Parts: sequence; C-alpha cells; structure tokens
Amino acid sequence: MLKKMLAIAGASILAVSLTACAPAEEEATTPTAAAPAVVEEGGLIAIITVDQANPFWAAEADTAKAEAEALGYTTTVADHKNDPVAQNQLMDTAIASGAVAIILDPAGADESIGAVQRATDAGIPVFLVNAEINKTGIAKSQIVSNNAQGAALGAELFAEAMGQTGEYVELFGNPTDNNAGVRSEGYKSVLSQYPDMTNVGMEVANWDRATGKDKMDSLLQAHPDLTGVIAGNDEMALGAIAALEAAGRTDVVVGGFDGNSDAAATVANGKMAYTVLQPIANLAKMAIAQAHSYLTTGETGVPDEKQTVDCVVITPENVSTYTSWALEG
Repeated sequence: MLKKMLAIAGASILAVSLTACAPAEEEATTPTAAAPAVVEEGGLIAIITVDQANPFWAAEADTAKAEAEALGYTTTVADHKNDPVAQNQLMDTAIASGAVAIILDPAGADESIGAVQRATDAGIPVFLVNAEINKTGIAKSQIVSNNAQGAALGAELFAEAMGQTGEYVELFGNPTDNNAGVRSEGYKSVLSQYPDMTNVGMEVANWDRATGKDKMDSLLQAHPDLTGVIAGNDEMALGAIAALEAAGRTDVVVGGFDGNSDAAATVANGKMAYTVLQPIANLAKMAIAQAHSYLTTGETGVPDEKQTVDCVVITPENVSTYTSWALEG
C-alpha cells in the first residue's frame, strides 16, 4: 500500500514553468487602465513571513530572497509572528518603502484581507505563499500546498503504523490559519474509516515545538493508554516526541507534517513514523517567478489565482533520499 501511495503522490507533483515575454511596443505606449506599470529593472520586493525561528518559514523566506535577488531585485525580510497587528505594520512599511511587490505568508485567512487590500489599493501586487485568505481578486496569486491531499497521505500512514487500532490524540495548529483546519479534517476523513482507532483528545499547539511539548504532557496525563499522536506540523510533533521520551513512552506512534530537516532526521532514527513533505521552497520560487512575470509583463503567467502543489511523504523507506525540503529522484 505504501509504495503505491508514494508512487501516486510522486506522480502528482505539480511542475510550473513560466515564460516571461516583453509587452508589445504599442501596449507599452498606450497601456489600458487595468494594466500595471511595467518595471524595467530591479526594485524592492518585501518578503513577509510568519516566524523565521521555525525552519519551515526560514526556508520560505531564504528561498524567496535568493530567487528575487538573482533576478536583480533588492529585498527586505520580516516576520509577523502570526500577529495581524504586526502584519499590518509590516505591510504599511513595505508600502511606504515603495516596494514593487510583496510576498506574504498571511497571519490569518480573514485577518489578512485588509492588509492585502491596502497594498493592492496602493498599486503594489501581493503574492501569497503557504496560506490563503478568504477572498479572491485582491492578491495576484495564492500558492499553497495541497493540504487535504497531504493530510490524507499522512493519515493513511498513521493508521498503518498504529496497526489500525488504539487510542490517539491530535495536536492542532493555529486556528486562524486555514491550513490547520484543512489538515485536521483530512486526518478525520481518513481515520474515521477505522472503527478500532479512537481520537481521545485534541489540543491547539499553534505550530510551536515548546507548546507541543506542553500540550503533550497534559494529553499523556489525561490519556495514559494512548498509542499515537498525529500532529498538524513537524514542530508540534517534535515537541510531542520530547514529552513522550521524558515520560519513557517511546512506544507511541508519532506523525508530522512539513518535512523539515529535524523531522526527516527523526524519521531516520525511528522516533517518528513519517512526515508529510510540503514543497515550501518550490512554493516560494513560484511566488517570485509569478511576481517577476507580473512586474515585467503585466501577467502572472498562470491561469488561476489559487494554486496548489501536491505533497509527498517521508518514511523510513525513502528518507535517505531527503535533501532540503525535497526528495531526490
């Protein structure tokens, strides 16, 4: 079953190729009202992410920065720590600084709409990475991992690792982030098909390793017979593993989501059953490529604002092929 799932997941990885073309001379001299100003060269791209202390968001920011600078742009990088107020301040700073584009990992699906709208109203295109907002038509792109598909892959592996039986708990991400709910529903849709598996508890751990450890301590005390932990991201899963090790419970199956290097190493040493790899570096590259295309041609180069990229799973069988946020071959 696992080999088949990996083959299907690998075959479904999205490949995006963008071709930028210069506008015709008559279009350049008589632009339509809807056309953006075309940037001849360079300019500032503001990259606003969540928390660079988290390796997932650090990879997002580092990749976007490198891609933008390779194309001749200058960059600024900042993080809002999932605080909409801080996000508003950073967006206003980017607008005041004359940014030609903003790459944003939003602080909440509803909470970020106003900030994106302000930038758009100021004539600055916004490209969302990793998380969506609950409105279309104001950001130029919304590029995310296929969280539902990834969650289903992970849940199947989790059930297999648990022998399709036993009590388990779930660590949930940030409730303002649509990804947290999508992953949780994806887990539920698969695991509900196994009547001998019982979810005995769920705690919000806000994507954070230390919080994951604290929540796992509480869950373990409340449910000493649990045999599995399914987490919404790797940082929470790694926190859970720390708590379980401290309690001497190395028999508990733990599954993660993101595919960071610490999680891959933990899969390799047998302490984590699997992690679902989000291709965050690819998402960041797509955002910069689409921003560059839009700035130089007036089009993103892709047909849809909302775009998803499928996930793959990292398991003991393929972890040896892991590189930074990708599997080779």
